[in-house]
Amino acid sequence: MLKLAVLVSGGGTNLQAVMDAIEDGRITGAGIEVVISNNANAYALERAKQKNIKNECISPKNFASREEFNQAFLAKLKDYTVDLIVLAGFLVVIPPEMIAAYKDRIINIHPSLIPSFCGKGYYGLKVHEGALARGVKVTGATVHFVDEGTDTGPIILQKAVAVEEGDTPEVLQRRVMEEAEWKILPEAINLIANGRVKLEDGKVYITKGNGKEQV
Repeated sequence: MLKLAVLVSGGGTNLQAVMDAIEDGRITGAGIEVVISNNANAYALERAKQKNIKNECISPKNFASREEFNQAFLAKLKDYTVDLIVLAGFLVVIPPEMIAAYKDRIINIHPSLIPSFCGKGYYGLKVHEGALARGVKVTGATVHFVDEGTDTGPIILQKAVAVEEGDTPEVLQRRVMEEAEWKILPEAINLIANGRVKLEDGKVYITKGNGKEQV
């Protein structure tokens, strides 16, 4: 059984999608060990409580320096035995120490088709504001492994979503969540839990039948 730590900062809709997928069998061979947030008021923590899932809050605001927070954050994670860390709307920069400790075991969901509208400064509504300002006709979401860069890790899955006339950032954000994020994040977890995702030379391969296919 693959044990997950899900890291969240806000409402936890992607967390809910993962919990629902575990319950209805779209994710097999995995379970959520703990939900951790940097925000004590994050509704995601309440979602975890409702499912009797262990939950914790650890915030940079409670530490004198980011270095102290990073050390405490990593120590908190190590209190739990987890196999995969899922960043599901987590708005804290992952420290290098954590990336090293969980190499190739951290994944993130980003609300665009990487490499578009990603990297420093692109998070939350800012991603969708950027897409609308540029006038793109298609956007989407990406699940990728986390490395030392920002949204630069190997891509596991992507799903496209149409931009429609009259979209606001909020409307587009909701469509991307419903049509892409809530689908490909559970799918990626299921693939990993069942040994169908392989990383070779910085590239992701998904096994299909007797063969493998590069993403």
